[in-house]
Amino acid sequence: MRLAITGAGSLGTIIGALITKNGGDPVLIDINEDHVRTLNDRGATITGELDLTVPVRAITPDQMTGTYDVVLYVVKQYDNDKALEQLLPHIGPTSVVCTLQNGLPEEAVARVVGKERTIGCTVCWGATWMGPGVSMLTSPVDTMGFDVGELDGAMTERLGSLASILGLVCPTTMTRNLAGIRWAKLLANAAYSGMASVIGSTMGEVLRHPKAALCAAHIANETISVSRALGIAMEPVAGQDFTGLAFENKEELAEALVLHQTFWGPQEALKPSMLQDLEKGKRCEINAINGIVSAWGRKVKVLTPVNDWVVEIVRGIEDGLYKPGFGHLDRITPPNIPGSDHGGAS
Repeated sequence: MRLAITGAGSLGTIIGALITKNGGDPVLIDINEDHVRTLNDRGATITGELDLTVPVRAITPDQMTGTYDVVLYVVKQYDNDKALEQLLPHIGPTSVVCTLQNGLPEEAVARVVGKERTIGCTVCWGATWMGPGVSMLTSPVDTMGFDVGELDGAMTERLGSLASILGLVCPTTMTRNLAGIRWAKLLANAAYSGMASVIGSTMGEVLRHPKAALCAAHIANETISVSRALGIAMEPVAGQDFTGLAFENKEELAEALVLHQTFWGPQEALKPSMLQDLEKGKRCEINAINGIVSAWGRKVKVLTPVNDWVVEIVRGIEDGLYKPGFGHLDRITPPNIPGSDHGGAS
């Protein structure tokens, strides 16, 4: 079997290293020539919650040859057009492209490679790219997990084979409700990648700042409201049931804020990839994360003011109008909750 990891950045480097270490034989594909050269010369190095270096094979997209049976697709969504065009000649009728991207990527990938070749996977851990050949695992090893599923919810032989490959990295669960898992992961990304990108912080700093944490709670609540309007039942992620983060009054909000600390405290060291991209002067995946919540909210007539605010600020950062910082919190007042002492979105 020919296995490729396309988009071998922060996550892909760790995935490739661990699959190789545990008996797999992937090729890591990335557009960064310095990164590819270092991976080949020195191996893939994981720091942070793990400390190891693994010899790996790496190439740039123009060096792809033949047909890959399984592609673990970890490309940023804003690079889909070019990356999928390069990949398409190297997948066959029975090849599988497994999306490990943020947001809700399966529809966009399936439009190019076909629904019959697309499988979705959520990644329940975080990483930070430190430089060529080096990625820092920012989540405790015992919290790592994948959830993988067919688009139609079927339990297929190929899904089992893919779960076995991903299981070389960390515990992997096969799901019949990929959409429910995707929306739960989207909630986490929107709340914490979004807020951390606005204020220029780790997830822990969002949790420790009262107003940032309050905004994250509202983002989660809006995301749950949109998913419910779509008829999607969120599934637990890594044993955590995010539906308990919904609130309609002051007492429920207080309970939700406690759950936020419980759920994301172990991830406090994570600097989201959106912020990493902004710090490098690059575009980020804001449209695929908070932006997709806002877009679906408009379609189902659910208001998403805090997600909308995050999108406006982050797009401004992308355009060079702003810099990430806590000062942006002065520009938002989360919507009123009955019985609370805040109100009136600005």
